[in-house]
Order: sequence, then structure tokens, then C-alpha cells
Amino acid sequence: MNSKIVVFICVVGVASASVLAPVPVAARVADVLPQYSYGYDVQDSLTGDYKGHQEQRNGDLVTGSYAVVDPDGTRRIVDYTADPLNGFNAVVRREPLVVAAAKVIAPAPFVAPAPVVAPAPVVAPAYARAPLFAPGPAPLLAPRLPYYL
Repeated sequence: MNSKIVVFICVVGVASASVLAPVPVAARVADVLPQYSYGYDVQDSLTGDYKGHQEQRNGDLVTGSYAVVDPDGTRRIVDYTADPLNGFNAVVRREPLVVAAAKVIAPAPFVAPAPVVAPAPVVAPAYARAPLFAPGPAPLLAPRLPYYL
């Protein structure tokens, strides 16, 4: 029985090896002067998410910048460049956010608050209360029987 299984596995292996021929990999030509440019900008006043990014590449020189609003209320702007000679260089600067002036509303006239009156003290009732636990009847003790050895 084991020999039949071994023969079957060998036949399947030979059949699959003869059907699939190796496919030569085409030589990939590298782009000598890669170029691209992209960017995005998010302005979401509902969640307070304000950020943006833009980048350009011309050959080996990459330049770009991104901006994001930090939790402390400042806007962080990073300008960067990257090239094979100098590597990656970034300049970070922070700017305070400029809040647009809202519609000015005249303040309401001052109204003095009403005086606070203390509530009347609560007086305990004068009648006597029933005890929480009433004494029960005395326990019945069984007569003591003599002890014999």
C-alpha cells in the first residue's frame, strides 16, 4: 500500500514539473529621472482636524512641507529637502493659530442674584417610638440528666 502512495506522489510531481515551465523575468528598466508632485489639504471644522502636505520630486532632489495643528493650539509647519549629497534636512517652525473674530454680542445687563434663604430646621416628633426589637420569652432549658460511667 505504501509503495502505491509513493508512486502516486512521484507521478504527480513529474506531471506538475513538466507542465509549468519557468517564465523568464523581464529586465526592469529603472527610471533615470523620476518626477512627481502631489499634495493634500484637510480642513474639518467639526472635528478640528486641520492638516496638509505637499511634495515634489525632480530626479534625486525631493522638496516638500507639511503642516498640522498641535493640541496646544499652535500650527507646526515642517519644510524639508532630501538629496543624495546632504541627506534629509528639515526645518520646523511653530505659529500660533489666528482665531477669526466672532460676531460681537453686547453683554447682558447685570442683575443681582436673589438672596439665598436657609431652609427651616427639621424638628423631631415629640411622641415616643416603639423599640425595634421586643424581648422574647425566656428560653426553656431541659432538665439535666445524671451522667453515669
